[in-house]
Amino acid sequence: MVTYRPLTWPLFLELIRLPAKAASLLPFLFGVSYAWMQWGQLDWLNTGVYFVGQMSIALFVTGFNNVQDFYKATDETYRQTQNIIGREQLDPVRILLLMLGFLSLACVMGLFLVWRTNLSLLLIGGAAVFVAIFYTFGPVPLSRLPSGELLAGLCEGFGTIFIAVFVNHTPQPVLLALDWQYFRFSIDMATCLQLFLVALPIVILDGTVMFADNICDLAQDQRNQRYTLPYYLGKPRALRLYPWLARSAFALIVLAVGLQALPWPLLATLGLWPLVAKNTRGFLAKQSKTETFNLAIKSLLAVSLAEVVLILLAGVMNF
Repeated sequence: MVTYRPLTWPLFLELIRLPAKAASLLPFLFGVSYAWMQWGQLDWLNTGVYFVGQMSIALFVTGFNNVQDFYKATDETYRQTQNIIGREQLDPVRILLLMLGFLSLACVMGLFLVWRTNLSLLLIGGAAVFVAIFYTFGPVPLSRLPSGELLAGLCEGFGTIFIAVFVNHTPQPVLLALDWQYFRFSIDMATCLQLFLVALPIVILDGTVMFADNICDLAQDQRNQRYTLPYYLGKPRALRLYPWLARSAFALIVLAVGLQALPWPLLATLGLWPLVAKNTRGFLAKQSKTETFNLAIKSLLAVSLAEVVLILLAGVMNF
């Protein structure tokens, strides 16, 4: 009979990778700040409910991924010495039930927001939940395909920002209404394209974190039959592509300011380029999960935090 260890608070924080949760928090803050700065709209109730739902789904994704990686691992060394569930002898069933609790909480918060806004959020949130579940679940998980970086960036970057604006912006940029006589569906294309443009730098940098993660885990992923984008590109090509991701993110900030989608104080983020370039060189010199992977996270957090602060500053100063 297997004896499992209790899930202590320090183990829980490692299980959900607490430092990485900022990658979910900052896009949320970006969206809320942008809605306030651009349109002068802020619904505190919707914002608070979405915060609970967004962080719940973020906790679910990380914990659920650990459970799925434990079950799907074909490399026994990885299962017993690197995956936290096997290494710390945690009960995978209890961990799974805890994560499903977070998922349920996120769904309840989402349904409340659908009631507060309109039915289109049900489709948008449903798509995000689908990606969250099937990212590591199912016969062909999305994480084992060369689409993980794109999905991670779009969902955690653009999706979070879009919904944060959606629940604060009236009228909502997407409308779906049904009753016994009428069906109405409309999209404010100008607002949606504007949100996509301003979110793109965070989308790219968020995807870069996943890209760096997959580069570091390339050999281990192959042993566990996970064929991610770096596998298809090959490590040399992946490393040649890597620095261009950060460059494109900064170029898009300049473009968004030029098109007046972002206020001009956001150009101050260019001052972070030496830091991001240094982080990029550090990762290119050595691809290590324990030593250099966090450099990609630091670049994402630095740029995202700077954008949030500058958007708030622009709103206060009425730029």
